[in-house]
Amino acid sequence: MRSWTDLPDSVVIAQRRAAAELLRRLPFYADDMLDYIVKRIPEVDRDDRLRGLTLGSCSSNLEAALSMFRNGIDATAASAPVTALEHARAMAARGYSVDVMLRYYRLGHAYMSALILDRLRELVPDPAIAVVVLAELQNYAFAYVDRISSEVAAEYVAELDRIQNRVRAARADAVRRLLAGDQVDLGRAEGALSHRLTGWQTAFVCWTEREDTDLSRVGKLVGAHLGSDHPLLVPDGAQTLWGWVSTSGVPEATQSDLGPLVDQIPKGVRVSVGIPAQGPAGFRKSHTQAQRGRRIVELAGRDSPVTAYAEMALVDTMSEDLDLARAFVAAELGPLAIAGAREAEERQALLAVLNAQGGLTAAGEELGIHRNTVLQRLRRAEERRGRPASTRIAEVHAALRLVDVLGPVVLTQDSGLN
Repeated sequence: MRSWTDLPDSVVIAQRRAAAELLRRLPFYADDMLDYIVKRIPEVDRDDRLRGLTLGSCSSNLEAALSMFRNGIDATAASAPVTALEHARAMAARGYSVDVMLRYYRLGHAYMSALILDRLRELVPDPAIAVVVLAELQNYAFAYVDRISSEVAAEYVAELDRIQNRVRAARADAVRRLLAGDQVDLGRAEGALSHRLTGWQTAFVCWTEREDTDLSRVGKLVGAHLGSDHPLLVPDGAQTLWGWVSTSGVPEATQSDLGPLVDQIPKGVRVSVGIPAQGPAGFRKSHTQAQRGRRIVELAGRDSPVTAYAEMALVDTMSEDLDLARAFVAAELGPLAIAGAREAEERQALLAVLNAQGGLTAAGEELGIHRNTVLQRLRRAEERRGRPASTRIAEVHAALRLVDVLGPVVLTQDSGLN
């Protein structure tokens, strides 16, 4: 688009007259442009506010563009009219994509181009001058729409950010209050979270040290496995994700039930799943368990991608005070509580026998060794411990379970005498 100082006076005069004539019939053209857009975007006609804002945007943009052109004001000086900005905000609030919003401007530009072509002979009788005026009007319309569409797109993005921030804040507040045990309006909380709170609640926590992992994808995998394609997912920083699944029935959340998930979890990601519980209290309780499960995973350095808190509950309860846990293990296992290779074999044999309620064959199958080998290791364990396996069975079983999960954390170092 050239400066008007570079144009012949006859062209400048023709341009001003053309713009003035178009401005004179502005209300008609604004209505006609709206009809043109509605035919191509029928949704506009089903929303009175959006229709009104579309008409206002048509009118204000036509008036601004034609007035600027008439007075030789460069299109780069244009600013989006208030109605155009409000139209962009309304589009964001209604969930339309930015592409749909910008289509309004492409259609408006198309309408204006058709209008200029249709009226040009009437507006500029001289064919030679008309060709120049047509080019100038078309170039100006493109430059104006290009500038304004950038502004409204920026406002659309800003409004979308504001909406999303409000949604995130409402979700975060609802989660915070539920986890704190505050009294909440269930309907409002469910609306903010898009999550039903009256069913069974199963919480999980996903975390990683990697920066290139999409934890939301992991959360959806876990949610789908637990019975919901739309789990509630709440980021806790960049490398941790909290999740909840709401189901009408009790989901299976034991370690064996979660086994199929193992191969689906990306390398370097860990998942802890709480025990299903009902209602808002269950929302809080299951989350606390998932967090406690994470504590055990990190404390023990477990490399399993998925951990069910149901399998860790006893160990978690007994390891709240690690000094007490170590003292308990030492008191119950004696020299068997040393972090040595032989001690480890003997502990595993003793634990397998207790798990099998004394069955040597079943213990051998669990360990993958012959029952006679199990018996030999059991006897060595009893000798090392200085007491038979039948003494204080519950306590010994609990101590062995602590060692099985936490390993060196609750053992003493190898004395070097083995």
